[in-house]
Parts: sequence; structure tokens; C-alpha cells
Amino acid sequence: RLVIGAWVLIVLCALPFAPQAPGALQAGGFDLPTLESARSRAALESELGAPPSALVLAISSSTLIPGTPQFEAAAQRAVAGVARAPHVVGSRSHLIAPTQVNVEKKIVYDVILLDLKPDDSPAALEGIQAALVEVDGIKVALAGGPSFYADIQIVSETDLQRSELISLPLAAIVLLLVFGSAVAAGLPLAVGGATVIVALAAIFGIAQATRMSIFVLNLTTLLGLGLGVDYSLLLVSRFREELGRGAKLGDAVQRTVATAGRAVFFSGVTVMLGLAGLALFDFAILRSIGIAGAITVAIAVASSVTLMPAILSLLGPRVNRLAIRRLGSGKVNERGPWARLARAVMRRPIAVALPTLALLIALGTPWLGVRFNAPDGSILPERVPSRQALDALTDAFGEGSFSPMTAAVRTDGPVTSAANIKLLYDWVQALQADPRVARVDSIVSIDPRLTLTQYQLLYSSSSADGATPPDRYAAQILSFTTAGDLTTVSITPTNGPNRPESRALVGELRAAHPGTIGAGTPSAITPPAGLNALIGGGAAEIVDVVDTISGEFPRTAAVVILATLLILAVLLRSIVLPIKAVVMNTLSILASFGALVWIFQDGNLSALLGFAPLGFVETTIPVILFCVLFGLSMDYEVFLLTRMREIYDRTGDNAAAVAGGLERSGRIITSAALIVVVVAGSFVFAEIVLIKALGVGVAIAVALDATIVRALLVPATMRLFG
Repeated sequence: RLVIGAWVLIVLCALPFAPQAPGALQAGGFDLPTLESARSRAALESELGAPPSALVLAISSSTLIPGTPQFEAAAQRAVAGVARAPHVVGSRSHLIAPTQVNVEKKIVYDVILLDLKPDDSPAALEGIQAALVEVDGIKVALAGGPSFYADIQIVSETDLQRSELISLPLAAIVLLLVFGSAVAAGLPLAVGGATVIVALAAIFGIAQATRMSIFVLNLTTLLGLGLGVDYSLLLVSRFREELGRGAKLGDAVQRTVATAGRAVFFSGVTVMLGLAGLALFDFAILRSIGIAGAITVAIAVASSVTLMPAILSLLGPRVNRLAIRRLGSGKVNERGPWARLARAVMRRPIAVALPTLALLIALGTPWLGVRFNAPDGSILPERVPSRQALDALTDAFGEGSFSPMTAAVRTDGPVTSAANIKLLYDWVQALQADPRVARVDSIVSIDPRLTLTQYQLLYSSSSADGATPPDRYAAQILSFTTAGDLTTVSITPTNGPNRPESRALVGELRAAHPGTIGAGTPSAITPPAGLNALIGGGAAEIVDVVDTISGEFPRTAAVVILATLLILAVLLRSIVLPIKAVVMNTLSILASFGALVWIFQDGNLSALLGFAPLGFVETTIPVILFCVLFGLSMDYEVFLLTRMREIYDRTGDNAAAVAGGLERSGRIITSAALIVVVVAGSFVFAEIVLIKALGVGVAIAVALDATIVRALLVPATMRLFG
């Protein structure tokens, strides 16, 4: 009663804070100050006063033509108040930038400059939206990073609510069918629900001190509900089995915790180790998911080995109340279906193992053609306003227009010296001649009619440092583009930032610095000696994120695998079994990765699952899947091998231990996996493609692991190893 009372108090204290967790989380989390793109942005912000972030106002009309007095007057009335909105520090109007006007599509755009960091930029949206005025014939929509991040947060919360509405009733039905008793079925749901509530409250608290990604929401539900129910399912099943053997109530509870509880503890540790691997990454999005996941698993383990035994000790045989079917005695049938399957496999282990291995490897082969990229507006559903605005702008101005690369260029001495102007001019001319570049904006490309000599005269100065040219127009240009030996060059590619052509462009621009992230082979567009260019923005940021995560992943995977091997060696007192378990896990994860490529990159089943093919795999998804699945799959390995070990220690018979262990845990593992598949599968109805991919990946891997791997491959290998 004391333990139950303590948990009730914890849940009551958590209840006010759990619903606030979504509001405390943020999108973004892909920024690192050490990356070249971040260093480029920092230099431009600190020395040139460049704004940290920007918002795009897409202004369109179905009747008025851009450039006419009627359109411009109406557009001005609609957006006039934006300049005074909080966090707005300036704008780049379409009135002075012809490239921001498309007469044929009847759309223009203004760029609103903000004083907030990209991850914090959604805070400016409320003031800007309040400043917009409805004007007949004019439609104003928000696009760009701030609105993209805000819509991710809104849609993520909706996705979470939808997945809970789908998964909870289905999980209840599965548990009811497994246990045949409403009381027994309700216990895992109660513990799983308590786990989610307490975990969300804990995440809300952590988010007050450090940045936490919005994507921890769905993972918390998946792990809290999935593992909370899984662990409770194992404990309740073992408790009923002990009662069926005629054990007294106290002995039954003690025996349950000493066996199933021990398995839950070590299983939880392995899952936490997998998730802790995410905390080794420097990116906030992965680190926060790792922290939140580890906390959720810790709470699931704590509730399972304290709250559940306390409830069982009060209920006793009443755990079987409200039965919907005739319940068995709880005794294990040594010749049951799972035992018969295990013995059949062990009679022909090689004949079973080889085709099973071949199948898993075949399922993973699409992974050989994977293409990694970072998320963009395409991960949002088409109904979302920011996605609609982006689609309209991309259609009118090209996909590269809203993801320009920005180079922070340093020269030897003042930028405006004749020699440096020549270097800069020649480089910009080479860039403009490249078919992958749509436009270059710099101090030497303000007017295509000007020659090199005219630019040199324009920026020539009577002062020694060359910082104050006599021409007022030139001085105005330099005031926001150049300071001393630093100037900015904006490169607008013809392709979007996720295209291979844009990534190749980044490689050639960075080729002057071999060994840097994304550096490729030098070409005509590589900055010449005398120009030191830090490439940032657009495709450069994506290259930095993708290559950094790819480079850090092997280290993380090695740490997770080695730590798991150590934990399993302690649990199973074996070296061979942990290695075998790691290989088994890797096979099911590989099959899941193959499915990611086949479905989300190549677009198979896209119509059925309701999404537009991405053409790539988002870089963080395989990383998150590996860390989550490595723990989840090891979950079932621990459940199964601890039962086998228990029987082997008692009988010394290898075949009997394998068959008896599978008979005692096969149904429970399948049921537990079905719960996780149901919870993860509910993410299929999510509108954000990344959440959908995460759910599909987990569901496929767990389904394969609990069926093909545990039912066929494990008995076969256990027979071969003896």
C-alpha cells in the first residue's frame, strides 16, 4: 500500500506538467558552432550584423498583377505593420528586388529579417501574424524556417494525440485476448500509462534547463507505453504461472520479481544503453531524444519492478477476475506448440538457419542504395500553410531560391583593394557561368553591365584602409555586405539543397580546404588563393549535418554494442550468447533499414501509407532506429534466454532448455512484440513523414525479431552451439 500510494502521489504530481511538455519542446536542433556553416553564419552576424534568421512573406493575388499600382498598394496595406512587429529588424522588399517578383504566377515575396536564432525564430510568428491586415484580393502566407519549425510542432502534437487514440484501444484488446481477464489486461495498461505521464512531466522539467526536440514526444509514447506494457506483461504472466504451480501469494510475488523482474531490469539496462548512445552525438535533436528515451525506460523499469509487484501482492488470485474466456491453470505444457516448434527446428538447424539468414539479408539489400539527406519542408503534409506557401514559391521562383548558400569571404587586406576586387570578380564570374548556379549576389555582381575596372573604381577610396569609398551608393552597399577583410557572397543554386548537384557544388566550393566536411575536388568555382571562403547556408548546412552524423555513428554504434555485450555477459555468464544476440539484432535492424529505403526513399507503398516519396532517407532516422531497436530487440533476447538459462541450470539438458524456454516465453514475447508493433504502427497515421518512417521501421524490425528471429533462428543457433 505504501508503494502504491507513493506511485499515485508521483502520478498526481506529474499530471499538471505532462500536458505542458509539448509546448516546452522545440523543432530544430541541427546546429553546432564547430561546423563550417555555423562558423560562416557567426562571422557574418558578429562582423557584418547579418540577421540570425529570416521569414518569407509570400504575397499573391488571383486578380491583381504584381507591379501595378493596385497590387502594390494593396500589398503594402497588408504588410505595413510587419516592420514594427517584435523581433523584426529589417526586410528585403520585392519592390527593390526584381528577382522576388513573378508576374505570370501573380506572386511576390518579401524577406523579413529577425533578431532570433533559427531554433528560436518561431517566437516571432505571433507578432508578425497579428501585424498582417486582411486586404481584398491579396493573400499573405508565411514560409521559411520559422513557420516550418512552428508547423512541425503543431503537427507533431496532433500526430501524438492521433497515435494514442489508435494504439491504446488496440493494445487493450491485445492484452484482453492474451490474458483472457479484464483485471490482468488492465494492469499493464495502468503501469504503461503511469510511465508515460511521469516521463512527460520529467521531460517538461528537463526542457526548462536544456533544449529538447519536439520528436521526443512520439518516442516517449512508444517507449513508455510499449515497454511499460511489455514489462508488466512479463511480470503478470510469470505471476499467474507461479500461482498455477500452487505457490503461496508471497512466494509467487518474490519468485516473479527474482526471475521476470531480473529479466526486466537487465532488459531495461540494455535499452537504456542503446538510447544513451544517442546522447553521445553533439546535435541537440539526437542528444535530447537519447536523454528523454533513457529517462522513459528508467521509469518503465522502476514502475514494473516496484508498482506492479505491489499491485500483484494486493490482488493475488483476483488478478484473474472479470474473465472473458475460460482460463487455464497457469501450468506450462512441456509439449505445447512453441516447444514442438523449437524441437522441429532443432532437428534440422542448418536447413532452417540458412534460408532464414538469407531472407533477412535479402530484406536488407535495398540499404545498399541509401541516399542520406536532412529534412526540409517536404516532410510536412501538403495541407499545412507553410508547406503550401513553400510549394507556391518554389513553383514560381525555383527550388533553389529559398535555400541560398552564403559564403563568408576573407581577403588578404581590405576587400575593396584593387587586387582583392579582381580576385572576387573573377571568382564570381566563374560561379555565374556554372549551370548549377542561378544567381550570385555580391559587391561585384550588383549590375551585369559593370566591368572589373568599373567595380575597382566604384570601391576605390581615398582612405588608407580602403573602407570608405567616396561613392555614396557604393558606401551603402558595403555597409551591410563588407567590413575590412570580410565580405559576403550569396550563391543561389538552380536545384534544391537536397539535390546531389547542390551537394557537389558545396564540395567544389570547399575544395580549397581539403579535409573539411564535404570537401570535394577543386574546379573552376573553387575559391582561388587569396580568398578564404567559409561556405554556409542551404546545401552546405545539409552536408555538414549529414556528414557529421554519419561520421559520429560508427563510434556510437561501437559503444552501444560493446556495452550491451558486457551487460549480457554478466546476465548470461557467457561470451558466445551475447555475440550471437548482437548478430541476431543486427540482422533484424538491417531488414528494417532496407524497408526504410524501399518504402520512403523509393516510394513503394507511398499511396497506401499516404505520403509523397522523399527520394532520400533522413539522416537521423537510421541512427534513432538503431539505438531504439538494438535495445528493444535485446529485450526479447533477454526474456527468452533467461528462461532457457533457468531451465538449463535446473536440468542440464540443452534441447529441453531451448524448447522449454521458448514454450514459456514464446507467447509472451509475441504478445509483447504485438503491443510494440501496435503502438509503433499507429505512427503510420502520422502526417509528418519522419514520424511515419520511425513507426514503420520499429514495427517491421520488432515483428521480424519476435517471429522469424526468435522462433526460428534462435532455436537453430542454440542447437548448433549446444
